[in-house]
Amino acid sequence: MTVRSSLAKPQRWVVKIGSALLTNNGQALATDAIAGWVAQMAWLRSQGHEVILVSSGAVAAGMSQLGWQQRPSAVHELQAAAAVGQMGLVQTYQELFQAYALQTAQVLLDHDDLSSRQRYINARATLNTLLQLGVVPVVNENDTVVTDEIRFGDNDSLAALVANLVDADVLVILTDQDGMYTADPRHDPSATLISETRAGAPELIAMAGDGGALGRGGMITKVRAAKLAARSGTHTVVVGGRLSQVLRRIAQGETIGTVFVADQQPQQARKQWLAGHLQNRGSLMLDDGAVRVLQQKGKSLLAVGVTAVNGEFTRGDMVLCLDSRGREIARGLVNYSARDVAKIKGQPTEQIAELLGYKDEDELIHRDNLVVADNF
Repeated sequence: MTVRSSLAKPQRWVVKIGSALLTNNGQALATDAIAGWVAQMAWLRSQGHEVILVSSGAVAAGMSQLGWQQRPSAVHELQAAAAVGQMGLVQTYQELFQAYALQTAQVLLDHDDLSSRQRYINARATLNTLLQLGVVPVVNENDTVVTDEIRFGDNDSLAALVANLVDADVLVILTDQDGMYTADPRHDPSATLISETRAGAPELIAMAGDGGALGRGGMITKVRAAKLAARSGTHTVVVGGRLSQVLRRIAQGETIGTVFVADQQPQQARKQWLAGHLQNRGSLMLDDGAVRVLQQKGKSLLAVGVTAVNGEFTRGDMVLCLDSRGREIARGLVNYSARDVAKIKGQPTEQIAELLGYKDEDELIHRDNLVVADNF
């Protein structure tokens, strides 16, 4: 099965729409166009797909509402524009999705949210819960408080990191170009559209162009986003957002836009990332029953299977799971701090709330955030 044909199966989509598409040349939100994309996302939902929308447009919408003709360079002015524009942007999405009986949720992120282990695991849990509830999360960078030092740089990168966060199957980046060309078609009439390529192909950077006045990203940011998304096994489609029924056509396997193919399946890629790229902060010693559950059944680690705790770690940190001889049998992102694990180790899940006064998760380490030693 090809990547394009596989998109017809129910999957998890991240759809990113850029500023150039969302506004009428910077004058106001392009409500009719937005309504079209919302209708298509509602159709995706009706076909069994899960959808997360990453939307630019807050700054551009705010500029329009404030009567500004040119994008300001001062951070405080950009933040003010974002604060004004975000109100109208979110209200527009809420009203349009409600026409299809779909609830929406605003999720604002900055780089710290995804570089902090604790905030990362919180954001992942929140987005997964919203999807389980049938809600369409609308994600944007938290432009009203973010600074140059911690900003993503563009919403293409944000969309890729969201795809990493939720193990998305496909990232669709809607842009004002038909896809990735061998050269910038605005300046080179011989440029041809690339239908499919590897996400990490080194020659792609040289082919990419720059962005326009309203957005911060050009094709080069989309190439980098595709490479970033591929880290968790997510395929990326870069395609013209103004094409008729573009999302439906992608889901039906039509050859439009450019597919950036990831080399690994999402779960395998995520396990490798967990195994090799995070520093461990402590360890948990497990009883023989818990060791068997992790090694043979691929289940989550519960507090009842823990016999001892070592190190100083907090929620979201990487910890090692050791057997009674001290051999590492797994590692993963822990849902409770070392101090709290010491209180609930060896206890059944139903006792957690009574022992701690709260309960975040049933699992000490969820199976999605755990990799056994054979996969190191």
